[in-house]
Amino acid sequence: MDWSRRSFLKNSCLSLGALWLAPLLSDPSPWLPDGITPAHLLGRVTRSTIPVYSEPTTSSQRVKRFTRDQIIEIIEETANPDDIVHNPRWYRTEQGWVHSAYVQRINNAMTNPIIESIPPSSLLGELTVPYSQSYMRNRQGFWVKLYRLYYSSVHWITGLEPGPDGQPHYRITDEWLKVNYFIPATHIKILEPEDYAPFADSVSPGIKRIEVTLTDQKLYAFEDDKVVYSCSIASGLKYMETPQGDFIADRKFPSKHMGNGGLTSDYRAYELVGVPWVTFFHEAGIAFHGTFWHDNFGTPMSRGCVNMTNADALWLFRWTQPNYQLSIEQPTTWFVKSEQGTRVIVY
Repeated sequence: MDWSRRSFLKNSCLSLGALWLAPLLSDPSPWLPDGITPAHLLGRVTRSTIPVYSEPTTSSQRVKRFTRDQIIEIIEETANPDDIVHNPRWYRTEQGWVHSAYVQRINNAMTNPIIESIPPSSLLGELTVPYSQSYMRNRQGFWVKLYRLYYSSVHWITGLEPGPDGQPHYRITDEWLKVNYFIPATHIKILEPEDYAPFADSVSPGIKRIEVTLTDQKLYAFEDDKVVYSCSIASGLKYMETPQGDFIADRKFPSKHMGNGGLTSDYRAYELVGVPWVTFFHEAGIAFHGTFWHDNFGTPMSRGCVNMTNADALWLFRWTQPNYQLSIEQPTTWFVKSEQGTRVIVY
């Protein structure tokens, strides 16, 4: 039988033997403060501490501090362009106002149905809860904590097994280290092939190009001389600047482990696991990619890469060459590489 990847997912979901129905995310969860449910608009603090102000301006009184991975309810959003020009967005909480730079918005936190049958090529999944603690088995067979995975990160699902609590856990395979770890299967949503499939294939690859202006912190996608997409970005910080020049987008990873490459349960370590929609364009490992550790675009923030929102990075991933596609019959395609990629100009 000729199985397409889409038909595999469809038939797996319709099979009673291949699906566990997940409960709604209304049960107590360790990351939900008392009195707050996923129906509220949530935010996750992404750095060690952020100040809470009495008003939506940095000149007002600091009344409190929120700490890393604290989940807050966002009651109201406002803009104050007179204070922080590149990012005027502020959030009101029960305790006061916080600037949005280091708050990851959690839109519609949810749990998901579980697919029991995993194809040979694996599945891509996106985390839909604020964070999820992963576990791995050590050499003695005991469960130990590993990475903390975050909302909107993307991961390779390669199996389904009972986890430390006996409940269904997806086996996640790290594309860099090739180690396996496990998270509750309800915490991750299976991505459909059309969610990340190439588009604009009718457009000649030779007329596509990307321009990044570091002064304005903007990215423009061109087809000939027509801008078909633009967005704000966050490029490299001082002494880690994004290189300027004329390049080619030559490698794509739908999920990439970035950082030091260590095995650690310290969530403060420099390990960015499941960075989504990565398009490399420089031999030193410089790439366009989605970002879940800050929301502060329009100013330099990175170690050289071009940080983008996940939605912007996914658009670029799908539009640029080389094309990335998965086949259900093939082994897992961790990445695609080609010298016939889209032109990238950084200035």
